[in-house]
Amino acid sequence: MNAVLLVLAGVLLLVPARECSAAVPDRVEKTEAEWKALLTPEQFHVTRLKGTEPPFSGKYWDFHEKGTYACVCCGAELFSSRDKFDSGSGWPSFTAALEHAPITEKRDFSYGMIRTEILCARCDAHLGHLFSDGPPPTGMRYCINSASLQFLPEPR
Repeated sequence: MNAVLLVLAGVLLLVPARECSAAVPDRVEKTEAEWKALLTPEQFHVTRLKGTEPPFSGKYWDFHEKGTYACVCCGAELFSSRDKFDSGSGWPSFTAALEHAPITEKRDFSYGMIRTEILCARCDAHLGHLFSDGPPPTGMRYCINSASLQFLPEPR
């Protein structure tokens, strides 16, 4: 079980990290040198070093084509354009992941905040964060870095 330790009001808690229910197909593992050779410097910084691209700078934040968004590292299909919305945050935002998307959620305590980090369960790429301030029907906002995605257009 993936879990994180949390100290809250002086009490040590073991909190389980929620993972997707789908089995992780064909794990993808590479060395740091292999990832650096495969990815652009920005993609490497975001996906392997848990970086964040500046808001309103990524190629998909104001992108409206129909299709699927996949992990830039391993190609796992993660999000549909049907679930994409303009959150005003400057990053691509989705109300839901694809039903069988290999996504792992982990608590992130960086920068003095408590957030839910979203990772590709197939290759451990950092994708972004999940917030509960999205629109209906889910009320969720998957706030994802463009640098962690590749777009697969719908066939015409």
